[in-house]
Amino acid sequence: MLRESGNYVSGQQLCDTFGVSRTAVWKVINQLKEEGYQVDAVRNRGYRIVDSPDVCTEEELNSLMQNRTTWAGQYIHYYQEIDSTNIRAKQMGEQGAPQGTLVVADMQTAGRGRRGRGWVSPPGSSIYMSLLLKPTFAPDKAPMLTLVMAYSVAQALNHCLKNDFPQNAPEVRIKWPNDIVLNGKKIVGILTEMSTEIDYINHVVIGVGINVNMDSFPEEIAASATSLRIETGKMMKRAPFIVEIMRQFEDNYEQFVRCEDLTFLQKEYDCLLVNCGREVVIHEPQHTYHAVALGINEKGELIVRCDDGTVETVYAGEVSVRGIYGYV
Repeated sequence: MLRESGNYVSGQQLCDTFGVSRTAVWKVINQLKEEGYQVDAVRNRGYRIVDSPDVCTEEELNSLMQNRTTWAGQYIHYYQEIDSTNIRAKQMGEQGAPQGTLVVADMQTAGRGRRGRGWVSPPGSSIYMSLLLKPTFAPDKAPMLTLVMAYSVAQALNHCLKNDFPQNAPEVRIKWPNDIVLNGKKIVGILTEMSTEIDYINHVVIGVGINVNMDSFPEEIAASATSLRIETGKMMKRAPFIVEIMRQFEDNYEQFVRCEDLTFLQKEYDCLLVNCGREVVIHEPQHTYHAVALGINEKGELIVRCDDGTVETVYAGEVSVRGIYGYV
């Protein structure tokens, strides 16, 4: 009520709405203050939220998510500490949780990236979340969802950064297929996992890790990883990023479901593609070669022009961009 009003709400109005005493209202206001919310209390006017802390709790996210999405992020499960949000979201999928269930954690003890790599997940500084989907399209379409999420995250981060830095907002870009980079270093990792039968999908879980307020990284990744705080010099609240990502993803996912390919975002994705028009090195299991990245096709494959002028598509394999950033 305090957030929705944007102004003072009288203690009596709170009492009448929730059917509680003034003492109960006073206790809850004090609890909010203890959690870091700045609440202004003025006699004969009531209470007003002045500022919110950097928390990603269920209550904070539900409050911000009001009327922003129809289903994405409408069922939120928050954990102060968890092994992995992807693991928990997959368990919920197996237990019949609905599409749009969002698992958020303040800290992970077993965060994972692609190919089983670890994902550094300290408390209080970053976003760790996983979204549960229940698609009805064929399993062979599911890998494209990773690109849909990457594009949605890039859209959301750029939207929020423009609000925070209206004059000189930094722009995040996409490293094909689904890493998000800022100033040549990785700030977001995305991991998509699927439970499927031969001809149908049980569920898909898309995990997203975003380095928001971290001020340093372990030596082994310091050259390739960064955070929004390091690049902008500003501490940022994490919850608004989560809400904006859910809003963008819901819209993009619904367009994807209608056409079952990526034609609706090809041009926009290519505009954000840090590889586009650049020389790349394609690392495949039995072959490494140089080419120029031209963008993606409707399936999300990377289109490249080889040294001999032939055009090929790359579906799997590691792609590194020469002269843009140091990690591959």
